[in-house]
Parts: sequence; structure tokens; C-alpha cells
Amino acid sequence: MEQIEYNELIANRQAPGDNWVLVGDDSKTVYSSLTGVLEAWFDKNQEKAEFRLAPLDSKVYVIRTENKKPEPPKRYNIYGDY
Repeated sequence: MEQIEYNELIANRQAPGDNWVLVGDDSKTVYSSLTGVLEAWFDKNQEKAEFRLAPLDSKVYVIRTENKKPEPPKRYNIYGDY
């Protein structure tokens, strides 16, 4: 099985300084540090995860993995048809 890795956006930095807002949070709570927003995400989702920080884009991503099933081998008959 092949694992595919992708990033899911969870937080955006809000200027000025080290202020962060969770994506999809209706209350639009502003967290005063990166650790604060990560703790809020953990409290909300209750799952273990690894994160990727994109400081130039002011974004935080959770790293997700998905298992991809390999394609079954093609089978041919005596005449070369599928």
C-alpha cells in the first residue's frame, strides 16, 4: 500500500504579531500564540497529529495521510482481451 500525504489548513496568522485564528471557527477567537492555537485545535479534534508551519504564508497545516490501494493487475484471456 502506498501512503499519500497532504496538508489540511487549520490556522491563519492575524497581524500584528503572533496572533492566530482557527479555520472554520465560528467564534473567530484570536489566540495570542502558536502553541495556544495548536492546543485549541487539539481540544476541538481530540486526535494525535503532526503539523507543518508555513511562516512566509502565515499558515499552519495538519499533515494527513491516506492509504492508496494498488491497482489490481490486468488479466488477459487467451486472445489478449481484458
